[in-house]
Amino acid sequence: MNKRAMMSCLLAAVLAMAGLTGVADSSNVQAVAPAKDYASHTAKAAIDFGIQKKYLWLDSKGNFYPNSQITQGQFIASLVAIRGLKEVAPVPQLPAGHWAKMSYEKAQKAGILAGVKVEPNRQLTKEETATLVYAAWKPIRGEKNPNLTNTGALITWGWMKPAPSGQPKFREDLPVTRGEAAEILRYLWKDKWQLEQGAKFADEFHKSLKVVNGKISGKVPKGDSDFMIRAMFVTNQNGREGFLNNETFNISLNNISSLAFTIINKDDSTDAGIYLYTKLPKLERYTNNQRFHTPRGTN
Repeated sequence: MNKRAMMSCLLAAVLAMAGLTGVADSSNVQAVAPAKDYASHTAKAAIDFGIQKKYLWLDSKGNFYPNSQITQGQFIASLVAIRGLKEVAPVPQLPAGHWAKMSYEKAQKAGILAGVKVEPNRQLTKEETATLVYAAWKPIRGEKNPNLTNTGALITWGWMKPAPSGQPKFREDLPVTRGEAAEILRYLWKDKWQLEQGAKFADEFHKSLKVVNGKISGKVPKGDSDFMIRAMFVTNQNGREGFLNNETFNISLNNISSLAFTIINKDDSTDAGIYLYTKLPKLERYTNNQRFHTPRGTN
């Protein structure tokens, strides 16, 4: 065994003993501790965020090892924690008592492991990481752009950094460090959160809608400072009539063809919900939140 291989094995052993493979289903998960090895790291904010939200974990000494390559088991454990998955399906490849077995069983039930070889200690590349992201987020954001690799699509979406300058932008073979993974996972947590907020506003809006005497009335939720909320009516001549946060409306349906209700995150212009009413005066709606075909912030 060469020196580099020996160091890799040693590091893997250290990470395991340090409890970094501990997950939300384990009693060995450490509470938030003062930052040690990542105090000046560029991913510090993302790491702190993940620890606070309980989908990332430190060892007993408060270390995170941000420059070490993320493993399959560690990344899957975080994905499962962010999704809040509960149901399980058998993963016979892992023995009873394995630290990651519960996380893998939840991932299996959710379809995250489709086509993935179960290797908890496997160090992930960009493509392997992006593949797991899309598998986990497919029910939420839909299929990726078929003309791009998983890496290329995730970079285009803005959730993964491109390769360093001078290299092909979408290099799939590059390693993903734990610090880089923390930044990716923060995007996922925030996306799930904003869609949940958007769903609440959409339900509030839907309950306000009434159709009486050929007119439709309602109120756009006030929301909060994080979101711009908009109800946009489309006329038969393809015109637009819009209403924003906390505005009410009462307009004739004679010249209205459809209604789009959207919630936009003011911080980065990503959509936190798109709900379409295309059968007016029937108040039937369907969601159009599956946006992985387009870059972040485009509509």
